[in-house]
Amino acid sequence: MSRRRHSDENDGGQAHKRRRTSEPIEIEDRLESLICRVGEKSTSSLESNLEGLAGVLEADLPNYKNKILRILCAVARLLPEKLTVYTTLVGLLNARNYNFGGEFVEAMIRQLKETLKNNLYNEAVYLVRFLSDLVNCHVIAAPSMVAMFENFVSVTQEEDVPQVRSDWFVYVVLSCLPWVGKELYEKKDVEMDRLLSQIEGYLKRRVKTHVQMLQVWTAEKPHPQEEYLDCLWAQIQKLKKDRWQERHILRPYIAFDSVLCEALQHNLPPFTPPGHMPDAQYPMPRVVFRMFDYTDAPEGPVMPGSHSVERFVIEENLHCIIKTHWKERKTCAAQLLSYPGKNKIPLNYHIVEVIFGELFQLPTPPHIDVLYTTLLIELCKLQPGSLPQVLAQATEMLYMRLDTMNTTCIDRLINWFSHHLSNFQFRWSWDDWADCLTVDLEKPKPKFVKEVLEKSMRLSYHQRIVDIVPPTFSVLIPAEPIFIYKYLDETASTLPGYQLSITLGNAIKNRATNEEILTILKEVPNPNQEDDDDEGESFNPLKIDVFLQTLLHLAAKSFSHSFSALAKFHEILKTLADSDEGKLHTLKVIYEVWRNHPQMIAVLVDKMIRTQIVDCAAVANWLFSQDMAHEFTRLYIWEILHSTIRKMNKHVQKIQKELEEAKDKLEKQQLKRRDSGDDEDMDKNSEDEDGQLEEQIERLQEKVESAQSEQKNLFLVIFQRFIMLLTEHLVRCETGSVDISTPWYKNCVDRLQQIFLMHHVTIQQYMGTLENLLFTAELDHHILAVYQQFCALQL
Repeated sequence: MSRRRHSDENDGGQAHKRRRTSEPIEIEDRLESLICRVGEKSTSSLESNLEGLAGVLEADLPNYKNKILRILCAVARLLPEKLTVYTTLVGLLNARNYNFGGEFVEAMIRQLKETLKNNLYNEAVYLVRFLSDLVNCHVIAAPSMVAMFENFVSVTQEEDVPQVRSDWFVYVVLSCLPWVGKELYEKKDVEMDRLLSQIEGYLKRRVKTHVQMLQVWTAEKPHPQEEYLDCLWAQIQKLKKDRWQERHILRPYIAFDSVLCEALQHNLPPFTPPGHMPDAQYPMPRVVFRMFDYTDAPEGPVMPGSHSVERFVIEENLHCIIKTHWKERKTCAAQLLSYPGKNKIPLNYHIVEVIFGELFQLPTPPHIDVLYTTLLIELCKLQPGSLPQVLAQATEMLYMRLDTMNTTCIDRLINWFSHHLSNFQFRWSWDDWADCLTVDLEKPKPKFVKEVLEKSMRLSYHQRIVDIVPPTFSVLIPAEPIFIYKYLDETASTLPGYQLSITLGNAIKNRATNEEILTILKEVPNPNQEDDDDEGESFNPLKIDVFLQTLLHLAAKSFSHSFSALAKFHEILKTLADSDEGKLHTLKVIYEVWRNHPQMIAVLVDKMIRTQIVDCAAVANWLFSQDMAHEFTRLYIWEILHSTIRKMNKHVQKIQKELEEAKDKLEKQQLKRRDSGDDEDMDKNSEDEDGQLEEQIERLQEKVESAQSEQKNLFLVIFQRFIMLLTEHLVRCETGSVDISTPWYKNCVDRLQQIFLMHHVTIQQYMGTLENLLFTAELDHHILAVYQQFCALQL
């Protein structure tokens, strides 16, 4: 009885307590929801919603001030597309509670310092832009904002700092001016003129060697591919000429002008940009992607010109929406289509241009490639009457401009288009592209169509591709992906190894052991040996041929069968492919049997690297070998090479991480012992533990050095092969007085750039070695130019 009463009381007490503690949490969640959702679709006007929310927050300030500060700082950083909505809200709160306004400005400055310290430069841009728009809301005094901008621009005078550092600080200032330029010019015109002339001086002396490497197209027509700072500078110059009048930014604070202009303003505390640190990772320069102009959107509102600031604002906001919602494609598509002011602009054209701009961004897109496919599919579903037409027009334009398009961007276009087609029954007006059949099949257009059909086949099956494409395109249709077994029937009976292949096939079917199979393989004569000497273990290509052809033939039914076969006979394969020649010949056999099935080649090579039957350097040597020269410009070859490099990089990172963890563990143990002052027995145990850890660290250190040496060797092999191929081509052209710019040459140079761009972080560790051994001053200037462009990216 008493126990039950005790538990009842306890339950009641707990419930009461839980209710009491959960109430503030509920209120905090409600505040967060209210703040995050303001500015979304609503039956009331934005102004009345903001006024209501300001009233709610003001009432909650005494109890939840810190929480409100935290939420507002977070939305300033993470929801930049609603920038002016939140600056207005802060303005209204500042008008009602001056102290809160001051605390918010201080919190923002603290957050700005933190983001810069943590290399979060994109978020820092949004924070500075937010602060600058607070000038419009009478929260921050204009002179102190100008002073902050002056400090930012002073970075351009620093010596021995990378250009990308100065670029970022100049970009921040310029990118704020569409929002706050008018207000600052009205209050501080002399200072602003001085600031802009300093920026102009800096832009004139900037080095722009890197631009060519980042351009999507080499041609300047129909749209110039401008460097991002040059383009933004031209837009700001035009804005200044138009007396800072821009017609696209939503400015809810104008409605509250009578309230806001009465508010007291805060001065920003003096802000000195943090000094340059060697480990700082500044954003890379970009090229502004341009695909449409006002002539491409014939009906409805006119598209702003490429140098109008409206174009910058629209694109910036669309990029922000994608950045905020990229993990939820449906929400992202809906947000893009409900963009404020959509009736004043050809929104579908802007959206398609921005999405392709991100997909083609070099060195890498901001998000995973598949996002852009799924996002465009979602947009087509939401706007079936208009968006598919714009997308078809864009695809047609991209096809027409393939001749001057960067090969890396063509790869991404192939992957996007084939994936997109697979979601729409592969329907396309192929006859419109019949012009690709009348030119050399090595040129970009026929190559593009061939690769798209090859990728589409991976997403369906061979006969489906044959059925959807007009018969005239038969030359571009991929071969049927069947296994080519050279010992298939009796016509091959004259081939060396034919009889053994039958014996071996039967042994594998009868589940023979590894020893039994090795005994059969001993019978295989070595074509490399003249007479019967005792060097039985030397490289025997026929052994690899017979065993691998027979094994893969029996396992050709599926990927899984092939993987099981490699796993089951892993030891034999490792023994056969022990030498460098053995590894190369193993890869050669895989290509011979599966040459009509590039996807199978890619997955088998991947599996063999993982299981250490072949190594990364062997794969690189094989891809650049004479045997593969006719496949050199095929997309799958480069997918295999990049996958191989990524594996090598991950392997190095994994061992480095293990080494760091072991060092941390040792350090913690020693600190713990020092703090606790243990007795002698404990000391002895600890010393033993330390000894074991030190041995482990030593072993890991050796593994790291060995892996890094392997990694460096891989890049040396790749770049050396590129240099050899390009040098041979240049000499051949010079001797025969032929133009060097063949489709093969453009492809090869683009692929060299692609290696630099896609693996730039790793390659930078080995710049000294590359410069001393390969990219020397004596190298032909055509090849050296690529290396110099790469170096300029991080100047």
